[in-house]
Amino acid sequence: MRVLDEPINLDHEFLQDPHAVYRQLRKEAPVRQAVMPRGLRVWLVTRYADARAVLADPRLSKDSNRARELFRTHVTATETPDTAMQAMSGHMLNSDPPDHTRLRKLVNKAFTARTVARLRPRIEQITADLLDGVAAAGKVDLLESFAFPLPITVICELLGVPREDREKFRSWTNTMVSASTYEDVARDAGAMAQYLTALVGQKRQVPTEDLLSDLVHVSEEGDSLSDAELLPMAFLLLVAGHETTVNLIGNSVLSLLNHPDQLAKLRADPSLLPNAIEEVLRFDGPVNIATLRFTTEPVRVGEVEIPAGQFVMASLMAANRDGDRFPDADRLDITRQPGGHLAFGHGIHYCVGAPLARLEAEVALDGLLRRFDTLALDGEPIALRWRDSTLVRGLATLPIRVG
Repeated sequence: MRVLDEPINLDHEFLQDPHAVYRQLRKEAPVRQAVMPRGLRVWLVTRYADARAVLADPRLSKDSNRARELFRTHVTATETPDTAMQAMSGHMLNSDPPDHTRLRKLVNKAFTARTVARLRPRIEQITADLLDGVAAAGKVDLLESFAFPLPITVICELLGVPREDREKFRSWTNTMVSASTYEDVARDAGAMAQYLTALVGQKRQVPTEDLLSDLVHVSEEGDSLSDAELLPMAFLLLVAGHETTVNLIGNSVLSLLNHPDQLAKLRADPSLLPNAIEEVLRFDGPVNIATLRFTTEPVRVGEVEIPAGQFVMASLMAANRDGDRFPDADRLDITRQPGGHLAFGHGIHYCVGAPLARLEAEVALDGLLRRFDTLALDGEPIALRWRDSTLVRGLATLPIRVG
């Protein structure tokens, strides 16, 4: 166990087994200073009630412009985000009302429940095609062969990104959500910004039947998204639109393989699948720590008063294992009463893509379990490694064998 009289280092060691640290923090120091991989010091919140309150508290801002000024007081000048990174940070996840309200309203107009529902047949077809490849190989890295190509294909088709460009996004987004150097992040942010700027320009000149074209041309009472707003919005939807689902699929399969009784229960009763997905979202969801917020005035969280001008981060993963909210929280139970977890956030920033992530995970797991009677790890569980990211909770690889 780590000594809690110093800030917790959210380093590689922590990321391999954060649940052990979170158990200690929830018990002894539920609101604790922590050091991010690049050195930024934050207040880390780990109990469910505190995290839920923080996620909905208007005194904790997500305004990217104000956060950037505050960031400069916490890090050295050489670590200040560059122009491309700044250009892509001004999306609705990094804004407060009324800007957030306006942006979300425009996105909701294009990203409707009907849009998501009509994607099911296409998601089922992509799943079937990918599983043909898995079946032919017999042994695969499930992330490489299935969990990544499914959601990246769906979101790129939805947004109108050409097939030949999709692999670029995997490399760019992996850099930007992982504990990469500032130089690597700046390089890939610049490449993505340049690409998306050109793509938005194409959609403006020649709109096609896709979500990005809809966003370019959407309006609400005469209001529309500017070019400066379209770039970060496209970035957000592309990154969040596949990263969450990649890790939800991977974590779901691993959780079930590690709990064969639950896997057998699901095979015996496929109607439990939507419930099983909700339980995996709670048990080992695809997001570890929610994105940055900062206090605009002193805010009491639990027994700690956090001063104004401090960065605060709520661990969704820690909150979802809080025994005060979820009895026997460290046990996977696909028959558990669903609801209440924070895997997709809470409050005005609740994930707009949650219905799509749930649909893709449901189709993916249903396809895997129907297609293969045998589904097993190809190797020892101890050999598995988690990605170096405080944002996403996802495996680096997931070697499996099927039959």
